[in-house]
Amino acid sequence: MTEAAKDIDVDVLVVGAGVTGIEQLHRALKAGFSARLLEAGDGVGGVWFWNRYPGARLDSESYTYGYLDSKELFEGWEWQERFAGQPENERYFNYAVDKMGLRPYITFGARVTSAVYDEPSATWLVKAGDGTELRTHFLIAATGVLSIPVFPDVPGRTDFKGIAHHTGLWPDEPVDFRGKRVAVIGTGSSGVQVIPAVAGEIASLTVYQRSPNWCTPLGNEPITAEQQLELKAGFEQMRETLNESVSGFLHQLREEKTFDATEEQRREFYEKMWVSPGFSKVISHYGDMMTDPAANADWCKFMAEKIRGIVKDPATAEKLIPRDHGWAGKRPPFVTNYFEVYNDPKVSLVDLRETPITRVTETGIETSEGLREFDIIVWASGFDFGTGALNRMGIRGRNGLALEDYWSDGPHTFAGVMAHGFPNFFFPAGPHGAAGNNPRYGGDQVEFIDDLIQYSRERDYRVIEVPEDVEDKWNRMVAEMAAYSSFGEHSYFYGANIAGKPKAFLLNPAGRPMLREMIGAVLENKYQGFLA
Repeated sequence: MTEAAKDIDVDVLVVGAGVTGIEQLHRALKAGFSARLLEAGDGVGGVWFWNRYPGARLDSESYTYGYLDSKELFEGWEWQERFAGQPENERYFNYAVDKMGLRPYITFGARVTSAVYDEPSATWLVKAGDGTELRTHFLIAATGVLSIPVFPDVPGRTDFKGIAHHTGLWPDEPVDFRGKRVAVIGTGSSGVQVIPAVAGEIASLTVYQRSPNWCTPLGNEPITAEQQLELKAGFEQMRETLNESVSGFLHQLREEKTFDATEEQRREFYEKMWVSPGFSKVISHYGDMMTDPAANADWCKFMAEKIRGIVKDPATAEKLIPRDHGWAGKRPPFVTNYFEVYNDPKVSLVDLRETPITRVTETGIETSEGLREFDIIVWASGFDFGTGALNRMGIRGRNGLALEDYWSDGPHTFAGVMAHGFPNFFFPAGPHGAAGNNPRYGGDQVEFIDDLIQYSRERDYRVIEVPEDVEDKWNRMVAEMAAYSSFGEHSYFYGANIAGKPKAFLLNPAGRPMLREMIGAVLENKYQGFLA
């Protein structure tokens, strides 16, 4: 127990109105805590509020992405597409917030600038840029792993006089691409979505690519009325399957190994995989696809043939085939008509490794081959994954310890949700989260936090802090298991896209099973060592 107390404004303060923050706020209120949520934007949805660029779309099946605690909430919304686009996603989160009665508890336009822990009272004083100041017992930063857009360090970037937007900071008003000369910089997950979405309207489109990715068809389609009925009838079974899934998807694991099949059988199976929807290409592939380099290479050879068969210009096709990683060595983007775009004579591809950008000018982009003038530049240059938002919040723990200093060589966490030296502070769906369907593993973490703070209230504990040895055990697991992950050190899961960022693995490579095992051990010991 603490020796001193200060008046608090709320028991629980949540930061971020994305999929995880909304669920955390709902659970806190349902448990009887006084609670508020601060959101930097002017609306709910998190990534689906900010990323409103043309082509922005889920690659998790829509009906597996939303909230599944309430059948009534599920049945009250009918997803229109297998993989919903940004407008539908934003509408869904507004529907969910209003259905759960959460809007009165959300303050918009309040970007957190500092959060300082007061040890005598075991509270946090949180300040936001709009002048909001709140003292809270529990601070929960649901700020997301892809919420801080980054730009490449290119001279003259701000000199451009035309229209320029980052995909992660897209304006509310639609951008008119008709008849415009357009540059898209980056071919990661957002770049490969926006490129085909705007290609039909433009006068010209120049794509600046640093590294190609293994892109495969998304397989989107409308959800029929008959399928809507099937989804509602199968809700309980779907929820059970998702709760038990290693990755939070409905796709089933496949045990058969690659070279147990003949070459003809593999070819037939690869054709099915190529057109299969979304992450089924990862989860339902041959069982050794992520562990046997020869198996992975065989599938990559097939995909390279597909790219060469779609893209008519051989030189362009070769530039679009990755050479530095195998399948799922980076986050695999799923696309619609992406490779087909390069058959349009108005579209050209610039390989930045061969022809680097030297500067941005008032009128366009200059490379080692000269200047190209543009009306619009789209920066699809990615995000500061995992730690980006948390390290910019001004978090100060015990004895003024800065979170960004504590994480100077990479994140130190327990279960991707707590850090030693920062009592009563939680960050669900942040660094060391599991790879997979984000709302499902984030929901595991939200449930753990909710259980933990209720337990502490019932027994009159005031301080919750992960013991140092427990945190060390988790971080050793991350370091040891990272060697078995398909993601290489060239991916943003290692911070490779940020100059100077420590090369530490930013995911939980063991996935939901290890997360649940660690949390289960803590639950069985009744949070021994966590509470004071």
